[in-house]
Amino acid sequence: MCDTLTALAAATQRGAVLFAKNSDRERNEAQRLELSPARVNAEPTVLKATYITLPDAPRTYACLLSRPFWMWGAEMGVNEAGVAIGNEALHAKTPAQRRRALIGMDLVRLGLERGGTAREALDVIVGLLEAYGQGGDCGHLGRFYYNNGFIIADSAEAYVLETAGRSWVWERVRTTRALSNAYSIGASYDGISADLDRGAAYDVAASLIDEARDAVSFGRGRCARGQALLDRTAPALTPASMMAILRDHGDDADWSPANTARRTICMHASTGARRSQSVGSMVSELKGGRSVHWVTGSSAPCISVFKPFVFSAAAPDFGPAPRDRADGSRWWRHEALHRAALGDFCAALAEIAPERDALEARFLARIDAAGDGDLETAVALCWREADEAEDRWLARLSGRQPVEPLAHRRSWARLNHVAGFGAGGG
Repeated sequence: MCDTLTALAAATQRGAVLFAKNSDRERNEAQRLELSPARVNAEPTVLKATYITLPDAPRTYACLLSRPFWMWGAEMGVNEAGVAIGNEALHAKTPAQRRRALIGMDLVRLGLERGGTAREALDVIVGLLEAYGQGGDCGHLGRFYYNNGFIIADSAEAYVLETAGRSWVWERVRTTRALSNAYSIGASYDGISADLDRGAAYDVAASLIDEARDAVSFGRGRCARGQALLDRTAPALTPASMMAILRDHGDDADWSPANTARRTICMHASTGARRSQSVGSMVSELKGGRSVHWVTGSSAPCISVFKPFVFSAAAPDFGPAPRDRADGSRWWRHEALHRAALGDFCAALAEIAPERDALEARFLARIDAAGDGDLETAVALCWREADEAEDRWLARLSGRQPVEPLAHRRSWARLNHVAGFGAGGG
């Protein structure tokens, strides 16, 4: 389960398009940050996606990707041309294809590699969808099959694309837009595949959506929550506003990871069907000249620090690629903090949040003030200070006695064991 948001320049304080996404996947399904370089293919060559091969493009864009460790595709990313894309699992009345084809994450990466504008990326994804279809298992430990929706944005415009099999529908974003795990384009579409076109009054979303699956994912509810939070702040949305939305736990004053009736935008795993959590987060400020991309490279955005990436500066050290076993990678180092916090999460969050917010405000000001020659140093300093903060937080939280319910702690203990993480955390 995921949530993606965008706001056009007219809805933002700084006159830039904003894009944001939480990627929600299984709790040991580490997500790596990766800088994929541009490619130039003088001769025809093939490309191996997650399950299938297809012809590579003659030329591709460099991309910053946030991708589950085991697949070729990415949950979200941005390219050097300033195009950002995130996908959402969508559940239609007709079951998703199990036969292996392109998966939604492959389409995200292919759109970023081949699209120099949001509209170009949209056309790339639609063309590949029609040519190769979508299908295959998208789960880590559990099988998971779904169709996909996308938000595709650049510094001038943004689109929502929703698909079912090889069918598709899209609409242009007018001001702000949220997308979660539910079909959302009704009769207001701007483009539609011929097989779905039933006339002007046809409500595409109502005809496609699997109501039972939506009741489990709370997709329409989270989409409505995200849209309300966007609308509440527009026309003064900022990168910090988008980070705050990605950290939203709803309005329940008694919320905790163990005590939540429904899935929230900042997703936390627990017992029963709530197996997924937010395992990576991104906010992009897309504008001509210098676009800045803010990434956590870690789970639980509420106790993570968003750190800057700019294509015109050398990339920070993302560290070794993680897998689904605890190791020294950045993602798993943060998990030591995250899982230590789970024993009394709300208290831990209350301690961390003020310093987290102050750090990010300082980072935003530092990157704004940095000239081109100072940018690499400024970016590296932000990453170092974020790591130092997480080390301090972990030292404060380690060894505290858990107060959360036993069933919640046991659900985490089992996954900790599978990851070789030890007995602690939750």
